[in-house]
Amino acid sequence: MSKNSREVVINIGFKSDGVLSVNELRYMEDVEIGSEIDVYIESQEDVNGQLILSHKKARILKSWDNVNEAHEKDEIINGFVKCRTKGGLIVDVFGIEAFLPGSQIDVKPIRDYDIYVGKNMEFKVVKINNEFKNVVVSHKALIQDELEKQRAEIMAKLEKGQVLEGTVKNITSYGVFIDLGGVDGLIHITDLSWGRINHPEEIVSLDQKINVVILDFDEGKKRIALGLKQLTPHPWDSLDENLKIEDKVKGKVVVIADYGAFVEIASGVEGLVHVSEMSWSQHLRTAQDFLKVGDEVEAVILTLDREERKMSLGIKQLIPDPWANIDEKYPKGTKHTSIVRNFTNFGIFVELEEGVDGLVHISDLSWSKKIKHPAEFTKISEKMEVVVLDVDMNNRRLSLGHKQLEENPWDVFETVFNVNSVHKGTITSINEKGAIVSLPYGVEGFTPKRHLSKEDGTMPKVDETLDFMVIEFSKDNKKIILSHNRINQQVEAGAKAKANAIKRADAKNTSKAMKNVNKNIEKTTLGDLGVLESLKAEMQESEKAKAEELLKKIEAKDDK
Repeated sequence: MSKNSREVVINIGFKSDGVLSVNELRYMEDVEIGSEIDVYIESQEDVNGQLILSHKKARILKSWDNVNEAHEKDEIINGFVKCRTKGGLIVDVFGIEAFLPGSQIDVKPIRDYDIYVGKNMEFKVVKINNEFKNVVVSHKALIQDELEKQRAEIMAKLEKGQVLEGTVKNITSYGVFIDLGGVDGLIHITDLSWGRINHPEEIVSLDQKINVVILDFDEGKKRIALGLKQLTPHPWDSLDENLKIEDKVKGKVVVIADYGAFVEIASGVEGLVHVSEMSWSQHLRTAQDFLKVGDEVEAVILTLDREERKMSLGIKQLIPDPWANIDEKYPKGTKHTSIVRNFTNFGIFVELEEGVDGLVHISDLSWSKKIKHPAEFTKISEKMEVVVLDVDMNNRRLSLGHKQLEENPWDVFETVFNVNSVHKGTITSINEKGAIVSLPYGVEGFTPKRHLSKEDGTMPKVDETLDFMVIEFSKDNKKIILSHNRINQQVEAGAKAKANAIKRADAKNTSKAMKNVNKNIEKTTLGDLGVLESLKAEMQESEKAKAEELLKKIEAKDDK
């Protein structure tokens, strides 16, 4: 081999020597004449008849051969960490840039990649993509085999109840992972503290060394359940021995649910205040209507079970029971203002005061109007005047009425809507059985279908106003039965009766006149008989005309 400032002449055993650019050997400080190097033949002959060689390409090809061989044989190789990149590090192995993912740096999560930059490390090739010339290496793979041995040794020595020292490796919302020296264990959030916490960071921090107790482990799945709170006495064990039912306690609301609130009276000691014990009121509510997390409250102990470590508390017991003197505050017949709280199909629940609810039955809302649902009568949260109808102390029930604020109008209706009386009415609805008719004074009546037809035989329509006759009235049942076509039937019957009376009167008058004529005939001569017969005919025609004229007047009056 010989060289000058521009080129190096290489003898590769061919008939002619090859030429290599001196720049490709600058990284080799100890290269000299006689040194052996790897080269790649780029061209067997240039314009001067010389071989064109490349040391760089030879190195790259050899590097890929080395990388592939290391991958196939699962060998350990050395590399230099050049720089940090997204998701990991760039490593130089055999002159090729390889990618070291962050998850493959170590068995524990790495938070600072920069501490590895500039270091020489050992790796294993875990993936090669020859098409895109990508290489992925792992440092974690080198230590996993050793860790498996350590983990097997540690798992073999584990016992429930054993206390070990570990390092906080990772913190999640549901618990903390602890490194026990080659094997990880989990402290669930519920096993960090006897008291309630929102996040494990309230108790521990990363890289903190703590003592933990083994609660359980699974050798097959290599899971270890750890506890921290179990290293301290349970707060219930140190609870004041003199504490008893009916004692007052103070605490802070730590959890709210629809059915109640958990109040912590000491660290790790909680009592449940059920929603039914928050207020004397019996209408449905949720705990959020009374309390919120963080509230400082005073309560009374209702039940206390030290063995089961359970306690129930009450808040409403701190205020007087409004039902204690209910008879004095709400005697029968008294009038009060209430607030509408809830609807049911059968009535309205109203509140007279906090803890005192009552029911107004749907039948006690109105004397005259038929109400299908309470929503037709009032709205939630509106005020309603009521009268106390009955008090049931044992069941804590008040029966209330609204219509009783006024006198029963059906006493008056009985005199107005008597049977056979006729009234103007407007049809408000029609169904297959008949029609609902709105009558004067806000009262409603019912007309059966067979009583609806009009004089011309057609059926009336909704909002049509007609005359209706009362055919049945019941004050007890608050029922009025009406008929429209009976009015027409009675008019027709009346007209016929009048016509028959006139005919009978005409017949009587004609008979009387004929008797008088006959008497006169007996006294007259035969020549007078012709005159009398003519007179008789004239009289009959006159009476007939009068009868017909009278009948027309009656019919004209009926039409009006």
